[in-house]
Amino acid sequence: MRNRREFIKGVAGGVAGTLVGGSAFLNAARQAPQAGGPVAKRDVRVAGKKVKVVDIHAHANVNGIGDIVKGTPMERFGRGGGREVGAERIDDLNKRGIDLQVVHINMFWWYAATDRDLAAHIVQTQDEGLSKLCAAYPDRLAAFTSPSLQFPDLAAQQLEHAVKNLGLRGAAVGGHVNGEQLSMPKYDPFWAKAQELGVIVFMHPNGATNVAKMGAWDGPGDLGNILGNPLETILFLSHMIYDGTFDRFPRLKVCGAHGGGYLPSYLGRSEAACHVRNNAMCVNKREVHEYLHDQILADSMVFSPEAIRHMVAEMGPSQIMYGTDIPLVWPDTVDSILQAEIPDSAKEALLGGNAAKLLKL
Repeated sequence: MRNRREFIKGVAGGVAGTLVGGSAFLNAARQAPQAGGPVAKRDVRVAGKKVKVVDIHAHANVNGIGDIVKGTPMERFGRGGGREVGAERIDDLNKRGIDLQVVHINMFWWYAATDRDLAAHIVQTQDEGLSKLCAAYPDRLAAFTSPSLQFPDLAAQQLEHAVKNLGLRGAAVGGHVNGEQLSMPKYDPFWAKAQELGVIVFMHPNGATNVAKMGAWDGPGDLGNILGNPLETILFLSHMIYDGTFDRFPRLKVCGAHGGGYLPSYLGRSEAACHVRNNAMCVNKREVHEYLHDQILADSMVFSPEAIRHMVAEMGPSQIMYGTDIPLVWPDTVDSILQAEIPDSAKEALLGGNAAKLLKL
């Protein structure tokens, strides 16, 4: 187990370094002065009608974490300060035609905090920082809390405080908590609170370190991200289905990042599992596709019109929302949505209508 813990910590530290260092470089480029002043906002239109575009998947950090974790085993995660979100971010939104962007703090490294007070302090600082950021750009930014799920009752309290007192719109969670699946009954207090509040939970993976063997992602291709992230997402969603979590909380809505992982793309195999595998031991009360039509959502990060069309065919137009992963650099999917062979009403829903409804905008 010692080697596995070191592997997980090494991967987390390495990815965190990439986010602090690599994204700082990308942000520096974005912060270069714009000739002629602020970037004019792109109009996104469907059949000639201007539509509101809402980005459900983006990231930001806040300052002040370094002082909190100084002298703790998590000190390295507090280095580098917050990722600046200001005029350069608004320029990026304008370039893409995004009216409102929802940000959250990623990596979930604070799940490793074994001290309850420390975990509470980290999330409090993050949530208050995000709330101030949204207040500075009330028409352009909204945010999710990223609560301390290693203490499920605390996470429920943090979610309620963030939504009721700080104006945050929901929660972001990782695909596991130190290797534990979030479908375990011990996490039910958090899911119950999300259902009670009627807010969406956005699940974001971190390289499938809970399932990958040491060395699995070595070599070219950034496989921990490209393959690991969708793998972690489908594993998370599958447990939520097969372990009965969605049945215990029938009004719960969860959005899986990066197109819902592999689940919408390989639905037939997941659908058949409970019927043809004698050892499947499924406890879900409905067919897998039914959860994809009401409780499971996905962002649009699949990067082609045909992939968008396929997602709509498998999940329905009400279950997909536009996402970017800003400030990381991925192909934008506004045009993939506009060019997809789906009805205009579906395009409007994907670009912003679905998110506006779920976020109560």
